[in-house]
Amino acid sequence: MGFLQQLAQRAESAGRRIILAEGHDERVQDAAVRLQDHGHIEPILLTPDCTVGPPPGWKGPIRCPVDDPELPRYADFYRQIRPQEALDDRTARERVADPLYFAGLMVRAGDADGVVAGADHATGDVVRAAYRCVGTSPGHSYVTGAFYMVVPSFRGTDEPEVLTFADSGVIPNPSPEQLVEIALQAAEMRSVVVGDVPHVAFLSFSTHGSARSPAAEKMRKAFELLKDKRPDLAADGELQADAALIRQVGQRKAPSSPVAGQANVLIFPDLGAGNIAYKLVERLAGATAIGPILHGLALPYNDLSRGADPASIEWVAYVTAVQAGS
Repeated sequence: MGFLQQLAQRAESAGRRIILAEGHDERVQDAAVRLQDHGHIEPILLTPDCTVGPPPGWKGPIRCPVDDPELPRYADFYRQIRPQEALDDRTARERVADPLYFAGLMVRAGDADGVVAGADHATGDVVRAAYRCVGTSPGHSYVTGAFYMVVPSFRGTDEPEVLTFADSGVIPNPSPEQLVEIALQAAEMRSVVVGDVPHVAFLSFSTHGSARSPAAEKMRKAFELLKDKRPDLAADGELQADAALIRQVGQRKAPSSPVAGQANVLIFPDLGAGNIAYKLVERLAGATAIGPILHGLALPYNDLSRGADPASIEWVAYVTAVQAGS
């Protein structure tokens, strides 16, 4: 059984309520109906537009926060968890009427188990709402993002392979210290979502000093920091992508590396590299891109590409359910 089928089964076992916060978007509506019909999770639709009716085949309500009877309760709750904003009641209600915030507060209050949004919002809007409503998990200073790329088999396996691309969605130009956080979060969440052993590669255009530049040195320093912090984690850097992924190349370029040729968590030097890489692999190699999955949050709240189709939204919802059940 392949990863995608296992993911759907694990989501069903978790039995979670997942909010799709952009119920006015036709792609989100289509995904909600698919999720409802497949029965693996319980989807909840929110919309900012109270005139939006249910999509064909939808059996539940569409909640509109502006007119929702729970709005006053969630507004009070928001003021309690965000006292530093010093919002009056009216301003709090206006803030919470935004489905991104309403959804996050539903999860924070225990009225739902996870959120999926971003089909019609920029990543910054989604991350800001998630950070304010559910907060970061203990021990994590940053929210980071990753894509789970289900790619055609290229290392002799019978099934497609799953690679984690991080950070491909949130931090534009991470420092070595932030790269360590990105790597640790990606490795930790991969163990939850995929269930295998993470092998982390800090990617560069250089392998073990084959080229000298500040950009390559940044990745080398990030690896050294990670090694000091988590010597038990299989990791290496800096590595070129072919050395990280292809065993024969890795043996030639980095014969002493513990991960060369078997990396499954790819850490990119900046958001530009990570974002471009995932889109190229998705569009040219026919990969399934699931994400951005947000790491470092206290509760599951995940982003979408604005180019997402209904199937992509469905897969992110399943990952969100698996996170909630972990």
